[in-house]
Amino acid sequence: MLFNSLLKGTLRIPFSRFASSSNVAPLILSPLQLREMLHSKTLVSVLDASWFMPNSPRNAKSEFIAKRIPGSQFLDLDEVASSHQLGLKHMMPTERVFADACERFGIEPASHVVIYDSHGIFSSPRALFMFRSFGHTNSSIVNGGLPLWEDLGFPIEDGPASEPEPAEYPAPMLDVSTIRNYEQMVANSALDPQSVGADVVLDARSRGRFTGADPEPRPGLESGHIPRSFSLPFNVFLEQQSTASNPIYTTLRPIPEIRQALVDAVGEKQVEAILKGDASVVTTCGSGMTAAVLWLGLKLLGAHKVGLYDESWTGYAMRGSSKIEKTV
Repeated sequence: MLFNSLLKGTLRIPFSRFASSSNVAPLILSPLQLREMLHSKTLVSVLDASWFMPNSPRNAKSEFIAKRIPGSQFLDLDEVASSHQLGLKHMMPTERVFADACERFGIEPASHVVIYDSHGIFSSPRALFMFRSFGHTNSSIVNGGLPLWEDLGFPIEDGPASEPEPAEYPAPMLDVSTIRNYEQMVANSALDPQSVGADVVLDARSRGRFTGADPEPRPGLESGHIPRSFSLPFNVFLEQQSTASNPIYTTLRPIPEIRQALVDAVGEKQVEAILKGDASVVTTCGSGMTAAVLWLGLKLLGAHKVGLYDESWTGYAMRGSSKIEKTV
């Protein structure tokens, strides 16, 4: 049965892993595990990090008010962010902006932060990447997100969310190794991906956008890819689910399938180098959102040296000096 297979197996994490804030929390929780946490004495903060493409008619904040996991707060990834000279959205926030958001949400340094989204798996990995990059390793996302939570018959809350009690959260230190900037990406694009010190760049956009055959969803932006990068669409790490109440949502594929998708993209030898720590990886996408799905899959495989190009393709292609390759 679908739900049983998602509640046990490859991504199932024992409940005992929740107990101590001194431990690194599992990257993935099932809805059942979250429900057990909410009924325990665990210090937990639940965040809805749903986000939609700018051309989508859906509104994440409105949907949060209409339907959410009880006790959750809405994390707007476009607001808890830094400003950018090119006007790019959801860029990594400063340490102070991140800490201020945590304080508003009632999150303490010892809190287990659990994040979900209304797609199943889409934008919640980006929020998890943010927390982990600031050293808040007691953080997880919900596999299947709100749709699977609802399909399992767990309670739903609506209406305006209650304000949490503010907490104290000292400004943390950002792990700068998790982020790449434009200059670093340009320099890396001149290197052989198999050479010492080069990042393996994985592009999470669709194959058509990567090759240049399909247009970008952002008007006026050229499609194509960064030289020497590899195409690995983020949805190959996911599988679609469907029920009467939630026609389409996504969950993570089993770990062996995620590994095989990586092998298909870069080859067995390169995968072994990545998992041994002999090669570093940088993920990219259209705007820095779904690149985090690839980041998550790589972390689940055990890769240690994984960064994310924050500007991603939008920032790269907006610059007239950028070299754009097409393989149509």
